[in-house]
Amino acid sequence: MSYLDKLFSVTGKTALVTGAATGIGRMVATGLIRAGAHVMIASRKGEDCAKVANELNALGGSGQAEGFAGDVSSEAGIAALVTEVKARTERLHILVNNAGISWGAPLQDFPYHAWAKVFGVNVTAVFHLTRELLPLLDAAASDEDPARVINLGSVMGTQPLADDAYSYAASKAAVHHLTRTLAIEFAARRITVNACAPGPFQSRMTAFATATEEQAKHVGNHVPLGRIGVADDIAGATLYLCSRAGSYVTGAILPIDGGQSVQHGMTLFKE
Repeated sequence: MSYLDKLFSVTGKTALVTGAATGIGRMVATGLIRAGAHVMIASRKGEDCAKVANELNALGGSGQAEGFAGDVSSEAGIAALVTEVKARTERLHILVNNAGISWGAPLQDFPYHAWAKVFGVNVTAVFHLTRELLPLLDAAASDEDPARVINLGSVMGTQPLADDAYSYAASKAAVHHLTRTLAIEFAARRITVNACAPGPFQSRMTAFATATEEQAKHVGNHVPLGRIGVADDIAGATLYLCSRAGSYVTGAILPIDGGQSVQHGMTLFKE
């Protein structure tokens, strides 16, 4: 194995990726599987997860996938998912809290219940699922190779931008803060906790704006680097955080947004 392979390898590691049947979750799972990890894919629709797992296994990567149902929108659903994971493995090297939902409505029409619904999946579930899986993360952790938790944040959690998704933006800011909080609490356990903060990618959540190539190009024109994200952008960040290369990184909010997190309209002296 070359130095580069050793540095970014996740061979032999076991991972759980929530909400991985579509979008960024599927991109994360694909990268881990192609790099040698055994990946459990879970979302509300178990049949979709099993189908995606078969599709990813057919890519010929050195890892393997298995898919099953896992609903993190309730306490009972989280408990059931934890039971399922514990039945399949005694160690969890990587937990990716990717499952998330959004809600869009104009300010004057934004419903009260949308806050509890979005925060329940995007924030509450991240905390409770991570806590309940701590015994498996502890079993996989070591000084040389910590266990890893990656939470999915968003550029909307780093910038004061709502675009009618008020509860989503606030929830992602909460994910970022929770990530930093757990990073310092879990450090002694040799578990790193980081977050990815993606900008626009093609996914089910952004299909209203990125479904066609023409739409994706239009959105990309608003990004400093001139395009929306692609699967390799997510895969590369994931492998960095989960491999030897990222073993000394914790509490980071990694922007994968083409420069949007530093984008602004201010000028001081130039017209």
